[in-house]
Amino acid sequence: MMINESIITTLNEDGSVHIAPMGVRREDDLFVVAPFKPSTTFNNLQRSGQAVINMTDDVRIFAGCLTGHYDWPTVDTSVIDGKRLEAALSHIEIEVAHQDGDDIRPVFYCSAKHQQTHAPFMGLNRAKAAVLEAAVLVSRLHMLPDEKINNEIEYLKIAIDKTASEHELEAWAWLIDRIKTFRQQNAKKEQGSSA
Repeated sequence: MMINESIITTLNEDGSVHIAPMGVRREDDLFVVAPFKPSTTFNNLQRSGQAVINMTDDVRIFAGCLTGHYDWPTVDTSVIDGKRLEAALSHIEIEVAHQDGDDIRPVFYCSAKHQQTHAPFMGLNRAKAAVLEAAVLVSRLHMLPDEKINNEIEYLKIAIDKTASEHELEAWAWLIDRIKTFRQQNAKKEQGSSA
């Protein structure tokens, strides 16, 4: 099953925008979105039944959502009541057709209400892929052993060193800082529990 890494934007109850990285897949004519429960994306989809799938090559947004950098410009959508990323190369406005009620990760099957391209895709960059992989690691810090994280980061850093632009370097720095902070917090917890 192919999963496309995207940024999902939904509207909070107060009208503000929630931005979250999420893998999306296709099943026939429907887009499948499976946020964890509890989560803001789940709550917003459950309440409004609408979301936007944003396709962007600005990996700072993926890294930013995992490291506390959420302030990304958005613009109004065309058909649904929502917002899309200004940095989206393309976006798809979706509406929930039906859902499977899983207790941990409910699945929303959504139909496309509008689709639009805003900018050309200018090609692949290994550093962008490395940042995405590092972002996945950061999202799983609580589940992975340090050795695995260290090995993966060491390998991914090769692509960063060889092909990164300023944007990828900025995103990479945020992720590395997040890993360091996570480890420092864990070390303090361990010291506290052994005292």
